[in-house]
Amino acid sequence: MKLIAHIATISKYNDKIDIETLHPLVSFIDFSNVKPQKRERESAEAVSFGFYSIFLKEDTNCEIKYGRNSYDYQQGTLVFIAPQQIVSIIEDGENYQPTGYALLFHPDLIKGTSLGQRIRAYQFFSYDVHEALHLSKQEKKLIQECFKKIVLELKQSIDKHSKKILVSNIELFLDYCTRFYDRQFITRDHANTGVVEKFDTLLNDYFQSENPQAIGIATVAFFANELNLSANYFGDLIKKETGKSALEYIHLKIIETAKELLFDTGKSVSEIAYELGYKYPQHFTRLFKQQVGCSPNEYRFLNLDISQ
Repeated sequence: MKLIAHIATISKYNDKIDIETLHPLVSFIDFSNVKPQKRERESAEAVSFGFYSIFLKEDTNCEIKYGRNSYDYQQGTLVFIAPQQIVSIIEDGENYQPTGYALLFHPDLIKGTSLGQRIRAYQFFSYDVHEALHLSKQEKKLIQECFKKIVLELKQSIDKHSKKILVSNIELFLDYCTRFYDRQFITRDHANTGVVEKFDTLLNDYFQSENPQAIGIATVAFFANELNLSANYFGDLIKKETGKSALEYIHLKIIETAKELLFDTGKSVSEIAYELGYKYPQHFTRLFKQQVGCSPNEYRFLNLDISQ
């Protein structure tokens, strides 16, 4: 088992690849200017960073592993890594000369800023690496323009304006990435074709099996795992396709199933709740009333009267 190397600061990362640190909390790296280092595949180690890391790779002889998935880079691919995430970067055994770029920024940089308040909204930092952002030529040009502005500011002497300008440009860059991911959800990745339909099938199978009693209430994480997607990517994809969050979609299926079960007067509301995976029936009753506007018992009596 390989050890996990933790690189806590921007300066330590810069020292590792032998480049100058222009700012203690931000770094932009053009890997074509980094000295080649010979790395053997067998010596690849897992690593985590103490800062946000975005890599724009333009070579194809580098593989990243994150969690259970691996990803072989295509040209013009952006990968986002949040602090403390564990990844393995595996390069070939030759003198490796990468040709991409990296933008690194420490969480301390964005404390007390609008970006600090919004950083959790950029959920692509917790996507799996196989859910990377693939840029079109025009998108790549926009990204490179953002990088140029950040580099220009890094070359200035640090003053009272530095933090605001750097953070504003990083935030602009991340907002562009959000836009490009919205486009990717629609236009790219044939592997995700029919995810909503697969989700529907999995939901139906879940409630027709023993899973609710064995596992509990259906969760977004469970179905994301079944589809080999990260929970955040899966949730964002479902939201773009249906206008509803994955959790809202699950709740709709729970209510739909519950309505069918309520026509069986031989089962109490508590028994139905347990059958749907609820440990506490009152939680099921609360959700039902929120979604339907009446309690399960009220719905049962009303609809039994109508059907008779």
